[in-house]
Amino acid sequence: MTIRTESLVHRYGDAVAVDDVTLTVEDGEFVVLAGANGSGKTTLVRHFDGLLEPDAGEVVVDGLSVPENLVAARSAVGMVFQDPRDQFVAATVGADVAFGPENLGLPRAEITERVADALAAVNMAGRGDDRVDELSGGEQERVAIAGALAMRPSHLVLDEPFTGLDAPARDAVVDRLAALRDAGTSVVVVTHDLRDVCALADRVVVMADGRVVADGTPDALGDALERYDVRPPDRGC
Repeated sequence: MTIRTESLVHRYGDAVAVDDVTLTVEDGEFVVLAGANGSGKTTLVRHFDGLLEPDAGEVVVDGLSVPENLVAARSAVGMVFQDPRDQFVAATVGADVAFGPENLGLPRAEITERVADALAAVNMAGRGDDRVDELSGGEQERVAIAGALAMRPSHLVLDEPFTGLDAPARDAVVDRLAALRDAGTSVVVVTHDLRDVCALADRVVVMADGRVVADGTPDALGDALERYDVRPPDRGC
């Protein structure tokens, strides 16, 4: 159960956003994909569930080519966007979190169970009737994460998930990510700031100019983090 890219290239016109990236995320691994804005992080992860198609190379999830198996990839990879408003499809919290499981054709009782479990996991229990557009930014982020969790994916990818969250909300998300990793879900967090996730990270993969420029444990990378505009934790991991 892995996510794997091989010699992946993606271009926007003449600009190369991802340049010959080979990367594997193993089952149950917690990977932080770090780098400055514009380094190619978001473009890379959007290939994991087929939101983008490579110009060259391949993307494989759990042994299947992503472009050739989009439904399977999108069931296996839960994606949480940097701006949660980009993924909302319903007016209320409960309806939005239920959207993915409904598209899997699950029985209503299981959908209800998944929605309740996912909302509880992000401290939003009992908020199913709230309107999404009336939530704070941090609450919207948590609902977006709940929507991904309700799919019970093998892999969870989160793009800058702590933006706009206060300290209690960040702690709740970190605790949930730790529990998911411990249960065998692979987690990829895209960020330029390691303070919230350094202690969880098995690896930090650093990107610059569309390429992987460093790959190792947070401690092993040391000064390389700041050299590529990645904020290290204040007191180590």
